Amino acid sequence: MHRPDEHKVKDLLGRMTVEEKLGQLQQLTWTGDTGPGGGQTEEVERAARAGLLGSVLNLHGAAHTNTLQRMAVEESRLGIPLLFGFDVIHGFWTTFPIPLAQASSFDPAVVERDAEVSAKEARSNGVRWTFSPMMDVTHEPRWGRIAESCGEDPYLNAVLAVAKVRGYQGDDLTADGNVAACAKHFVAYGGAEGGRDYNTVDVSEQRLRNLYLPPFRAAVDAGVATVMAAFNTVSGVPAHGNPHTMTGILKEEWGFDGLVVSDYTGVEELIAHGYAEDGADAARLALMAGLDMEMVSTNITAHGKRLLTDGEITEDRLDDAVARVLRLKFALGLFDDPYTDECAAIDEPTPEARAAARQTAARSMVLMKNDGGVLPLDGGGSIAVVGPFADHTDLHGTWAGPGCRRFPSVSILDALRAAAPGATITHAGADVAQAVAAAESAEVTVVVVGEEPELSGEAAVRSDIALPDGQEELVAAVAATGKPFAVVLLGGRPLTIGNWVDSVPALLEAWHPGIEAGNAIADVLFGTVNPGGKLPVTFPRAIGQIPVYYNRENTGRPYDPAHDDEKYVSKYLDLADGPQFVFGHGLSYTTFATGEPQLDRQSVTVDELEHGVSVEVRVSVTNTGELTGDEVVQLYVHDPVAGIAQPVRRLRGFRRVTLEPGETTQVRFTLGAEDLGFWTNDPAGHFTVEPGRIDLYAGTSSLAGARCTLTVG
Repeated sequence: MHRPDEHKVKDLLGRMTVEEKLGQLQQLTWTGDTGPGGGQTEEVERAARAGLLGSVLNLHGAAHTNTLQRMAVEESRLGIPLLFGFDVIHGFWTTFPIPLAQASSFDPAVVERDAEVSAKEARSNGVRWTFSPMMDVTHEPRWGRIAESCGEDPYLNAVLAVAKVRGYQGDDLTADGNVAACAKHFVAYGGAEGGRDYNTVDVSEQRLRNLYLPPFRAAVDAGVATVMAAFNTVSGVPAHGNPHTMTGILKEEWGFDGLVVSDYTGVEELIAHGYAEDGADAARLALMAGLDMEMVSTNITAHGKRLLTDGEITEDRLDDAVARVLRLKFALGLFDDPYTDECAAIDEPTPEARAAARQTAARSMVLMKNDGGVLPLDGGGSIAVVGPFADHTDLHGTWAGPGCRRFPSVSILDALRAAAPGATITHAGADVAQAVAAAESAEVTVVVVGEEPELSGEAAVRSDIALPDGQEELVAAVAATGKPFAVVLLGGRPLTIGNWVDSVPALLEAWHPGIEAGNAIADVLFGTVNPGGKLPVTFPRAIGQIPVYYNRENTGRPYDPAHDDEKYVSKYLDLADGPQFVFGHGLSYTTFATGEPQLDRQSVTVDELEHGVSVEVRVSVTNTGELTGDEVVQLYVHDPVAGIAQPVRRLRGFRRVTLEPGETTQVRFTLGAEDLGFWTNDPAGHFTVEPGRIDLYAGTSSLAGARCTLTVG
């Protein structure tokens, strides 16, 4: 790997004391709100002046970061600049939809646009490092952090992770408007048992490599600057002290040249895990396993010198970690230009940023049902807008950045009134009687229900993921009026909606849409935007069905709906088979038809695939309706006979296309070895492509029925 500043890194290393080296491996959090000078931040300022600090977390604002930066650059012995990091997850000032919503777009450009706008706003405020994107594949909707992920599929997560890294980092980290990205959480955090945050993950090597690792590998190949360790154990070994994942796979097998940072106090937590005896032991285990920087807890700096003297850590590993920190600072241009232009700081969402957030939010919504053509609304007559979130102005979602505290979301009620000035719009909140009265007096009702942002995200696990606070009763009461209505569903996870969804004519999954929430929802409800999003996660029928996901294995006794009376198969006695809504599902105000997948060759050899030969798959799609709209053509593969039982389907391609009424286009996908093979349980990492039949399915959800067969010889 080309390292243009390596001679500078080596020169600095040669001049640094052990204490200064250890200081570069320390990130401390800024706990005050008013900028440098507060009593809470005395340790940050002292360490910066002494040259014993590498990075600062949670400080933003050009004037604030510049003040602290001057302490490090102008007062410390070597003048090594600080690196300011911040959780910019789906927006800084301008809040975009939550990542799970963005995944519903099935459009990498949506994800990249969020990252570009966020990076520009953050960097202008002194932030050079974001702890995003999160690429934790998960089958667990009870887990609150599903809101930060891109859902249950490794391929979708990988494609969108690459897009977000590209949006944050651009082609040049020194360029104005770009920040260093962080692939998190490494690894398998999404497999936490019971969906409880920080919980145990016991995972086979093949599932680790086939399900959880692919998005991280894609991000590393795309040049992601940093990686963050996960809070969980991986088959008994905490990720913060796991040499197999951090060194064996990430650094040696993949050749990752960047920086591995802990999560918040993750090194300290090795003690609570029962893996480390004390702080010194935690520091030794983490550093020698491959961790490069400790966030918030201070074990490496506190104990590193003694550990080095006693031979518990090696000088080579210490220098390697420090070099990774310094390389990132050189790559970001901090040594040449450590300060931020205070006159150029962006202090609020620009009109262009708001427009991007609005477009992204509308593009990320999923039309789940639309029986009888209730939607789109015609913009006239009388409309009742009811429910606990009808006039809510906090629809930012979890981890929304500093903008959520200053810039409220556009409410759905205000947006509908602005979008339909000719309509008579009435409003009622969560009171059932008032909502029913409003619905009975209107021609159509929009019922807005779901979760508050606080109910999803980190440490926001729910044992019951039904609608909270009596909202099901509200939906039932409106349905009982017999008048047309549509439900707008807000939230940060899939919800169990089986108790009421059958009574709903139209259902729009809007997730937590961000700062332009109401306007984007109005755009979809009135048909200004024809919805084209698809579900990146499965919606379960009931809580007891979890985990339920599309890329499951068949089992030795699979359920067959044609033989529903068969007892000794994999099913529930008291629940219909399959989910409420499948992965990849999503409707439009128009209709589409997809053709059979066509191959450019009927067979390919293992040797050809291993030497880079690929197979092209072509799928035609036609807009058979009367409106221009978007469809997401999806390609799935299945290896029916393999050395390791394979998922019944694996997504290996998708393309979102816009078609005029009657228009047909042909979508092309390319399949190579990585699409047709799989990883085994070999801990050293063994990927294999086996000869045999591969079934290819194409369509508009994971239930796609159109099929062709490829022979691998």
